[in-house]
Amino acid sequence: MIDLSHIQNQLAGRTAGIIGQDQGKHAAVILPLVYDDNELSILFEVRAHHLNSQPGEICFPGGRIDSTDPTPKLAAIRELTEELGVTNDDINLIAPLDILVTPFRGIIYPFVGQLKSIEAIQPNHQEVDHIFTVPLSFLYNYEPERFDMGLRFEPESNFPLQKISNSRAYSSSRKSLIPEIFYYYQDYVIWGLTARILTHFIELTKPR
Repeated sequence: MIDLSHIQNQLAGRTAGIIGQDQGKHAAVILPLVYDDNELSILFEVRAHHLNSQPGEICFPGGRIDSTDPTPKLAAIRELTEELGVTNDDINLIAPLDILVTPFRGIIYPFVGQLKSIEAIQPNHQEVDHIFTVPLSFLYNYEPERFDMGLRFEPESNFPLQKISNSRAYSSSRKSLIPEIFYYYQDYVIWGLTARILTHFIELTKPR
């Protein structure tokens, strides 16, 4: 017979993780702070237009966490150095941001870091079309646009809806709304996960 001591022993010293974190593809990114013309700014990448995934879209440096990456933080640093042509010594990692769990793109581990010199950056054009910066002073005084993206519940033909007591609530007419945030700067449109991470950072750091 299993008693309470078995449960206590099994869970002793356990730290919380994220359910599903061992499934799917996960990524780590760095929100890079850099001084550009003596003004503290955030650096963004425009993804190369020949890429199969999200060509031409705006993002932070980072990418998929490989099985050889010891931690998400080291994965983020590795990806940044590969994409921007800098070394580990060119990066000062400041702090983690909140982990982002997404319905389609796995778990995103964002960090804030400082790039010590914008002149050291040599973008890898296999992955990065070009970079640009946005002053923090602009972002702190900017009000982004907000829209809703609808997601519908579409069970497969063999899904056992009849076994669910409230099955009508899970029909194909069920719709959930995901908020999407849009920033416009010059000719650039920043949205999606990048805009969500950016908004989180601004809310944490904006002077009150």
